[in-house]
Amino acid sequence: MEKNIKERWNDKTPKFWKRVQRWALITGAVAGAVLAAPVTLPAAVITAATYVATVATTAATLSQLTVEDNKIKKDDKESKEN
Repeated sequence: MEKNIKERWNDKTPKFWKRVQRWALITGAVAGAVLAAPVTLPAAVITAATYVATVATTAATLSQLTVEDNKIKKDDKESKEN
């Protein structure tokens, strides 16, 4: 059975994807700070920060929607018991 987005958002996220999410949030915050800097920065830096912020936001969101597959875990337990 496939889960809808709300169920996926609230389910447990695997450890690896928690790390990806943490790094994406940190990277996005740094990019946001660069974009909000009160000094004039070169256009290339602003463009790069915009792309980094977009990628970081996407990575953080997708890692939150990644959930553990309980069916695989159940199959592994059953095979170990037999």
